[in-house]
Amino acid sequence: MNICFVGGGNMATAMIIGLRDKTFTSQQISVVEINADNRARLQRDFSVRVFEHMAEGVTGSDIIVLAVKPQQLREVAKQLSPLLSSQLIISIAAGIRATDIARWLKTQNIVRAMPNTPALISSGMTGLYALSAVNAANRNLAESTLSSVGKILWLQDEAMLDAVTAISGSGPAYVFYFIEALQQAAQNMGFNADEARRLSIETFLGASKLAESSSEDVSVLRTRVTSKNGTTERALLFMAANQVAEHIAQAAQAAQTRSREMGDELGKE
Repeated sequence: MNICFVGGGNMATAMIIGLRDKTFTSQQISVVEINADNRARLQRDFSVRVFEHMAEGVTGSDIIVLAVKPQQLREVAKQLSPLLSSQLIISIAAGIRATDIARWLKTQNIVRAMPNTPALISSGMTGLYALSAVNAANRNLAESTLSSVGKILWLQDEAMLDAVTAISGSGPAYVFYFIEALQQAAQNMGFNADEARRLSIETFLGASKLAESSSEDVSVLRTRVTSKNGTTERALLFMAANQVAEHIAQAAQAAQTRSREMGDELGKE
């Protein structure tokens, strides 16, 4: 079984790291990448096969992962379409709908996926949607491929991939933003940069592990940390007064809206 990534950027790199030596060996992974520096990096760091031209890269591949920017996908599809036979196509391009990809590629064997960068450490979260023509064997193939880099969630409605993009696809950036804010607050209180980093990251990591391992809702866990008239209550009351939760929800909604817009804008061509 061989897999080819068309595009060797950040998300492809994250998936390659997660897949290598779990589901695929380095020699079973190929990458089509037009940038010479990126080709050299991928070959040097991961010993995968790298190619400049599409025809060379996809030859002999059973799975093709479309890992280019959404704005580039239509042009890439034009080049790829004549080279296809029965390969499973997995697109990780945000926004671009499976029916448009199928129209460009002239195949219905399409699975859309929205992974996230924690795939680097096999802790990713991926939403998956398959066109109705994708058979059970290829659904299983897509599932086994993406589950190698984290957990998966199958969706029955493709429109929900816009929501997945907003919550888990973009979500790591929100988490990093919050950690940055905590680090800055810690430094303002007198900690040095290293101390601030350790305090912030370990707190976030520990709380996330506790939430994952507990059968109780996170609201219950939050309440247990919040003593009446205590320090945590003071901070949470400040957040509530400033509508922090509402603003986070609105930010995620903005990301979902942008994902829909991209599908409308880029898929109509």
